[in-house]
Amino acid sequence: MNDVSAQPRRTFSVELFPPQTAEGAEKLRAVRRQLAELGPEYFSVTFGAGGSTRDRTLETVLEVRAEGQRAAPHLSCIGATEQTIMHLLDEYRAHGIRDIVALRGDLPSGMATHGNFRYASDLVEFIRARTGDWFHIEVAAYPEFHPQAASAQADLAAFKRKVDAGADAAITQYFYNADAYFRFIDDCDALGITIPIVPGIMPISSFSRLARFSDTCGAEIPRWMRKKLEGFGDDADSIRAFGLDVVTALCERLLAGGAPGLHFYTLNQAGLTCELWQRLGLPRGDQTAGA
Repeated sequence: MNDVSAQPRRTFSVELFPPQTAEGAEKLRAVRRQLAELGPEYFSVTFGAGGSTRDRTLETVLEVRAEGQRAAPHLSCIGATEQTIMHLLDEYRAHGIRDIVALRGDLPSGMATHGNFRYASDLVEFIRARTGDWFHIEVAAYPEFHPQAASAQADLAAFKRKVDAGADAAITQYFYNADAYFRFIDDCDALGITIPIVPGIMPISSFSRLARFSDTCGAEIPRWMRKKLEGFGDDADSIRAFGLDVVTALCERLLAGGAPGLHFYTLNQAGLTCELWQRLGLPRGDQTAGA
């Protein structure tokens, strides 16, 4: 059986994406104020395909930092050069940021080359070589396996390369099958991978949006869930209530099984994450230590 229960500390964090407009930026500030009341360990901020939101990611990260919160910017390999990555690392270090989420990222339509880094493991190795232990580096993990992976074994091998390159922890793609997560942890144990692997949690507010995301990233919506959600049609209240029940039960099982925390994909909305946090009785702020 996996040994995630041996992890001494649990972390609870939230993810944001950079706004595209001034109005979106103002709305996101209000969302951050609500989420900050929960006392998450950190706010991660995504990095658009091919670095398309690089400047907005930096702006959002610096705002989060200025608000007194811990920020974990995403860095993507796609389209990146050593110079652009080093510039961002220097900028983050200058502002005292110690956390990075290092990803391969998605190749945007029309982009022919990956840049200087083909895989996330290359990016992790570069960050370690250039900055030593300054950054706590998180990487992605896929309990249901990456949709472009040649096989489950190949995907596990790719994950191990990221760990061997210097990753400190991992955040998973979202999933709704807890058994997939626990099996993944067992497989990692068998390979000698011992870093914390935090489940990524996607609240459910819209079935059409969830189905679109899941088709893109390879996350499975179990058939029983899909049928129930389809049956609600345009009844947003029923979808929301059902989603809260399903995701609460999933989180409870993950935590009871020893998961080292939870990472919420908020989609720049506070309501569902706040409700789940309350339902689960998650600690706030410095209460997370030793939780």
